[in-house]
Amino acid sequence: MIEIGSIVWGVQDISRAVAFWSEALNYKLKYPASDDWAILIPRDGAGIQLSLSKVSSPRARRHHIDLFTDNQEAEVKRLLALGATRKEWQYPPDADYIVLEDPEGNPFCVVQRSYRYHS
Repeated sequence: MIEIGSIVWGVQDISRAVAFWSEALNYKLKYPASDDWAILIPRDGAGIQLSLSKVSSPRARRHHIDLFTDNQEAEVKRLLALGATRKEWQYPPDADYIVLEDPEGNPFCVVQRSYRYHS
């Protein structure tokens, strides 16, 4: 059996990424961060770790995280207050997600967990 142990997220500023993602996900540092690497884990111990790797490219990397929530509106508001921004996006009808960008321009989605498709 194999499972996801970590998602590796390319960032330009380790400290800024640690601050944003720790608050956004309720995570904490597993070990003290270095200048080019940090590992975040869930505060309650359950879940996938997020590894932050320093990259030199100013462009957003080709990756994204889907964050599932029961209260999309509140979470989007909270994430925007932490420094996320809305990404321009052409949504399909009845979309259950909102696309945001972290402070470095990396896109991620906030998905309404209890969303129900209409037929």
